[in-house]
Amino acid sequence: MGRNFAVLYHTIYKKRCRLLILLFITVLLFVFVTTPHIQRLILGRPFAIEEEATDEQLSSERVGEKITYDVMMGKMRLGSAYYHHLKKTQLHGRTVNLITFVTDIIRFHDLEVIYSDPKTYLPLLIERKVSKLMRPEKIWEDYDQKNFTLTITKKRFLEKKSTIEKDAPIHNSILLPYYVRSVDKLEIGWSFIANLPQRKYKISLVSIEDIEVPAGKFRAYYFESEPKQIRIWVSADAKRVPLKVEGTGALGYKLLMREYGFDRQ
Repeated sequence: MGRNFAVLYHTIYKKRCRLLILLFITVLLFVFVTTPHIQRLILGRPFAIEEEATDEQLSSERVGEKITYDVMMGKMRLGSAYYHHLKKTQLHGRTVNLITFVTDIIRFHDLEVIYSDPKTYLPLLIERKVSKLMRPEKIWEDYDQKNFTLTITKKRFLEKKSTIEKDAPIHNSILLPYYVRSVDKLEIGWSFIANLPQRKYKISLVSIEDIEVPAGKFRAYYFESEPKQIRIWVSADAKRVPLKVEGTGALGYKLLMREYGFDRQ
């Protein structure tokens, strides 16, 4: 009797174990199928930025958006850059975008407070505080987009002023990646003219490709300039986040996204 009971108990125990294992596998399959992050983690697929955002954050306003970049020269990391999209403000009686962009690398610190048109992302005023080798300098870039002029005022010990005249509205290199974010529909071959203060470029959407930056792997729109100097990768999703930028700075360094998020203003 005792032996029969032991055999029966063992049989029931084995069936229960099989049932639990089957249930565990079913749960794992369900999680895998319904959770894109797990799929990408296991399969190594590129992913888009999945952080939840409100309708306002997905709009062209992007208030509260914060992006951290590694500043690279070749394979050497020089420091960091920080993009922050603040609430709109007033400039000369009109509502404008307000963005700060900070570059912090070896013996160089550059804080840029950028006021731009909410629709075109064309710059209107940029206030800069630059420190090179512990020597501070203030710079004001005043853009007159109606008359196509840029007045630059620099102040260290003395104040120097210069004016650049162009034949069309003037872009700013930092805002170029953010300008393409405002385009409703992007298709390969789409292009625009970037009229920078020192040179004019044609920037075209060349391809859609997979790239990897410190923040992870992404599907991205790839833009290239003609003449070949500027290269921009923007996430191929609703947020159009600038993931990687090459060649827009005076030193020719590149920016690789490390962190992305929103603060709650």
